[in-house]
Amino acid sequence: MSRTTHYLTILFMAFGLSSCAQGTSEQKLRKTAAVFAADKVPTDLSKYSQATFAAGCFWHEETLFESIIGVMDAVSGYAGGHTRNPTYNEVSTGETGHAETVNIYYDSSKISYPTLLKIYFEAQEDPTQVDGQGNDNGTEYRSIIFYRNVREKQMAEEFIAKLNKSGKYRKPISAQVMPFTTFWKAEDYHQHYICHNLDNPYVHNVSIRDIVNFQKQNPDMIKPGHSFVAN
Repeated sequence: MSRTTHYLTILFMAFGLSSCAQGTSEQKLRKTAAVFAADKVPTDLSKYSQATFAAGCFWHEETLFESIIGVMDAVSGYAGGHTRNPTYNEVSTGETGHAETVNIYYDSSKISYPTLLKIYFEAQEDPTQVDGQGNDNGTEYRSIIFYRNVREKQMAEEFIAKLNKSGKYRKPISAQVMPFTTFWKAEDYHQHYICHNLDNPYVHNVSIRDIVNFQKQNPDMIKPGHSFVAN
C-alpha cells in the first residue's frame, strides 16, 4: 500500500463515506476472516502446482486467491528484482526491482492455470495500468506473470493477446510476462494480513472492496465460508 493510498483511505473514513466492503456488515467481515484464519495449509505443498503473479498490493491478491476453490495456499512475497532477500521497506523504494507478488499453490485437478489467469486479470482494478493498481503506484506494484515453463508462457501471452483483441479495454494490457527465477517470502506480518487487520483503513476500504467485486461476479468459484459478499 502506498503512503498516498493510506492517507486517502483515512480521509474517506473521516468524512463518513460508505464502507467499500459494499454493505457487508462488520460481523460478516469478522466471521469470514475467522474462516480464513482457521484454514489448514497442507504440510507438504511440494506436490501441488505453483503459479506466481504480481498485480499491485499483495494483501488482497493473497486473500482473493485463497478464497478460490482448488487453491491450497497463497504466499505474499517479492519477485522480479535484482537483490537477494529484500525487505518490504527496500522493495517500497522501487530500487530493488522487485514487485509485490503472490506465490500460489493449487490443485491442478480442481483448477487450471488458464482459470488462474482469468482470475488474475478479472480481479485487477485496471489491467491496463502501468506500474500500479489504483492509487498504489510504482514499479513495486507493476503487473507480472512469472512463467515456469514454455507452456505457461504461451498461455499467458495468448490470454493477453485475446484480451487486447477483445475491445474491452482502450489501452493495452500492461502485465509483463517474465521467467520465474526466485520468490522471496515477505515478512510474517504480511502473511494473511487482511484477516488479521480488518480495522486497517486500506483493508476496509480498498482490499475488501476489490475482493467483494470479484466474488460477487464469480460465486461458484469461492470456497464455502470464504466470501466477503453481504448475505
